[in-house]
Amino acid sequence: MKKIFATFCLTATLTVAAPGVAEKSRHEIDRFMTAWHLAAAQADAATYFDSLAAGAIFLGTDIRERWTKEEFQKWAAPHFQRPSAWTFRASRRQVTLSADGCTAWFDEDLVSESYWPCRGSGVLEKIAGKWKIRQYNLAFSIPNEVSMDIKPLMEEALKKQAAAEKQLSPTRK
Repeated sequence: MKKIFATFCLTATLTVAAPGVAEKSRHEIDRFMTAWHLAAAQADAATYFDSLAAGAIFLGTDIRERWTKEEFQKWAAPHFQRPSAWTFRASRRQVTLSADGCTAWFDEDLVSESYWPCRGSGVLEKIAGKWKIRQYNLAFSIPNEVSMDIKPLMEEALKKQAAAEKQLSPTRK
């Protein structure tokens, strides 16, 4: 019984202490993600790609854009040769932490100079005391009221993509 009571007291103490730790981590993550977006805006490839964990996955706005860190870095290299690769700034970010504080997932509303409002979401992991992006998903936000207007454009684009891919692949018999 003493062991159970001691475990309860320790758990209660950790539960009370956790909100301060969680808040500190959320601030760290907010600064980290803001710096990541800034690195792209300043074409700082070293900072941008160092923020991605080994084996990270980047999901782009196009359905065909699912890249490993290495694939994404290769694809993005020409963009980072310009004064600015791309510019996104979070206008809202929500962060949730795992119980152990070593994993976080988030979603953010993004302001873009090139597009309409977008959304990013992802998973972060604390590795050797530093936050790293394990997965990031950049998505176009489309208001429901106009989704049916966009549907024919999407269907046509997908047909063209499928036809182009079919031309590139060998014919199987």
